[in-house]
Amino acid sequence: MKKFVTIRDVAKAAGVSINTVSRALNNKPDINKETKERVLKIARELGYIKDATATSLRYGLTKVIGVILEDSSNPFYSEVLKSIEMAARKRGFNVIFMNTEKDYSLEEDAVKTMLSRRVDGIIISPTQEKSEDIQLLIKSSVPFVILGVHFEDMEVPEVHSNDVKGGYLAVSHLIEKGRKKIVYLSGYLYKSVARMRLEGYRRALYEHMLPFDESYVFEVEEGVENSYKKMLDIIESGLQFDGVFCFNDISAIGAIQALREKGYSIPDDVSVVGYDDIAFAHFIQPKLTTVRIDKQKEGEEAFELLYEMIKRKEFVNKKLVLDVELVVRETT
Repeated sequence: MKKFVTIRDVAKAAGVSINTVSRALNNKPDINKETKERVLKIARELGYIKDATATSLRYGLTKVIGVILEDSSNPFYSEVLKSIEMAARKRGFNVIFMNTEKDYSLEEDAVKTMLSRRVDGIIISPTQEKSEDIQLLIKSSVPFVILGVHFEDMEVPEVHSNDVKGGYLAVSHLIEKGRKKIVYLSGYLYKSVARMRLEGYRRALYEHMLPFDESYVFEVEEGVENSYKKMLDIIESGLQFDGVFCFNDISAIGAIQALREKGYSIPDDVSVVGYDDIAFAHFIQPKLTTVRIDKQKEGEEAFELLYEMIKRKEFVNKKLVLDVELVVRETT
């Protein structure tokens, strides 16, 4: 198998010193223009690729960050990942991505893998089922940022949306549309986002003088199929409801499918509100009312906070809570 082309190979082919090749490749001013152009031409012809490992050893940076997300099949995470990559590229960083499929053991392995790769920093959206891997990150001294969730019991840098406000906006809107018996299709309540959106749900009920009934709150594993099945179960149980607040837009799509199959008219019989405002929300029928998170800003802010720590070489315990807004469409 052919080895990678080295600076030594380029120097030999060009008939110059290794030092001259290095100056040409790094665009140093102290080299003859014609010599530089000839060296660069030979390097291209030989297929020379800069050795990032050697550069990282020299400067103490790999210029690579790790991103660990729960579920890249969810369009929400895809949009956030894209914005992280764009922000990183502007700063000259590359991104290594790992998907945990909402499985804590895979998340723990991903953290260890990123640390073993000596990345300059890590952005992670944890499952929150456990937190030992986050404790490992704290001990490692590698800069990291928690994305999309909040840890009440740990002082760690975070970027997430105002989920209490989001839950409040969604449920207040349903109540203002005349809905009084509102189901909450929640994610698992060990997740901060599910708990905070539930808090917003409860605040909206309280403010509108409606009682909170925990029998209207259902923990559901995220996914279209899971929310579809749970909605069917709720309908078949005979529970009386006229509104549904969903943990995210993916869950709302599943719930709407179940409701329509059972003969419910949306929004005449039941109003539905999602969360995230993924691109599909505007295209499903009827178009989904949802709480919008600025996914581009969330990804950008997460990278910039990480970059600040990498640049300063110190821990920055900053918690950024981004605003949300209700986008009213046809399901309410």
